[in-house]
Amino acid sequence: MTDSHGKHAKSDVEAEGALARLALRFTAFTEKWLPDAFPFVLVGTFVVLLFGLVTGEPLLKRPDDPAATKGFGMIDAWGIGFWSLITFTLQMAMIIIGGYAVATSGPVARLITRLARIPKSSRTAVAFVAAVAMLASYLNWAFSLIFAAILAREVARNVPKADYRALGAMAFLGLGTVWAQGLSGSAALQVASASSSPAPVQEVIKAGGHASGLIPLSDTIFTWQAIVATLIVYAVGVGMAWFIAPGEGNARTAEQIGIELKPLIGRGSAYNGQRGEARRPGDWLEHSPLFSLLIVLLGAVYLVRYFSGKNFFNALDLNTVNLILFLLAMLLHWRPWRMARAVRDGAPAAAGVLLQFPLYGGIFGMIAYTGISARLAGWLVQASNQFLFPPLVAIYSCILGIFVPSGGSKWVIEAPYVLQAANELKVDAGWMVVVYDLGEASANLLQPFWMLPTLAILGLKARDIMGYTFTMFLACFPAALIAVTLLAPHVTG
Repeated sequence: MTDSHGKHAKSDVEAEGALARLALRFTAFTEKWLPDAFPFVLVGTFVVLLFGLVTGEPLLKRPDDPAATKGFGMIDAWGIGFWSLITFTLQMAMIIIGGYAVATSGPVARLITRLARIPKSSRTAVAFVAAVAMLASYLNWAFSLIFAAILAREVARNVPKADYRALGAMAFLGLGTVWAQGLSGSAALQVASASSSPAPVQEVIKAGGHASGLIPLSDTIFTWQAIVATLIVYAVGVGMAWFIAPGEGNARTAEQIGIELKPLIGRGSAYNGQRGEARRPGDWLEHSPLFSLLIVLLGAVYLVRYFSGKNFFNALDLNTVNLILFLLAMLLHWRPWRMARAVRDGAPAAAGVLLQFPLYGGIFGMIAYTGISARLAGWLVQASNQFLFPPLVAIYSCILGIFVPSGGSKWVIEAPYVLQAANELKVDAGWMVVVYDLGEASANLLQPFWMLPTLAILGLKARDIMGYTFTMFLACFPAALIAVTLLAPHVTG
């Protein structure tokens, strides 16, 4: 029986084609040799420390000027940077929790149920989940991780012969393609927000011609060039999803993997269970929507006043995105106890951010507050020109993203020297944010850190879907490189 199973598995692999076989070999390699996400940042800390020492940076040094942002030794710079991302850390944690709360609310669950009835065949099921996942990630990346995973489960219930692994990979596809070009793209939101962008980054932006030290969204993700690049990657992603979906004869269904698919709404639902009615006077506050609605009203009035007289996209930053998510979740959950349950259930997904971002801040400090930033900028300038700089940065950003799996924290590591090099080469700083976004997002298809919330909902392991995500990388990343190269001349200074 074991031999029969092995032969069947081998025939399945051969039927998937050359790219799928390559993807499976890549997955086997990563399972054996690559550590989890947390050791990456631990090792990365000492790689940067050793790099600084080898290139001539002092180990211990503090400049005489207490207001200085350069000239520190490696250890002193690490300590200064360690808590430099504390505001951003909480903002990212709230995006994850808020996205989860919105995605698991009753109205959104009913929407998912309706959407899941649209695809009728295995191939259309995989392509449909890919299309919706990328669209959802454009609206909010954290929301898409949960929304698309729940959608994939429900689609698998309606199309039981679809390959469950492929559906799981496509549910994550938005994080590997277009999320950073959307409304929750951390790099674009950071450079648009004074509270989220570190002072050294704002200084480089000022040197590039933005007097405020900020770059509004209208100069980054909402330029026509950025929108066209995003559409190109989106179209390639949907097309690839269609072609790599295995036929029913080679598919591994949820039932074959041993996963029970419970209904999304109604009896047996994991997200919309009921709670006993209020019996004590104090229980009334938990069950009544009155104060939830008052909070939503309070927030809505503030948002109207906040955006009044401003360009909506220029005024949108991490704090306003999080407030909108919070108010929407309150409204959709209706009763306070449901909102509290959603936040409690979503909080574990933010654990990685809380643990790792201070260490990313330390890495940022060692690069930004020493001479490393200027040295790397000089190397990039020497190795490139105005035409080749965008694709070179995209490739570099993708490679670094494998080891630093966070768009926001990685951006503050790269921003000082990338933007400084862009200034020297007369490349528009806003376009370099777009280039960074497309390159960084592609790295998520090659490492499992941000897959974890999606995998938890699907009941899968990273090895189950990384063959598919790697295959998507082979098409989507080259498409992004072509887009940033061909569109770049239109926005260079």
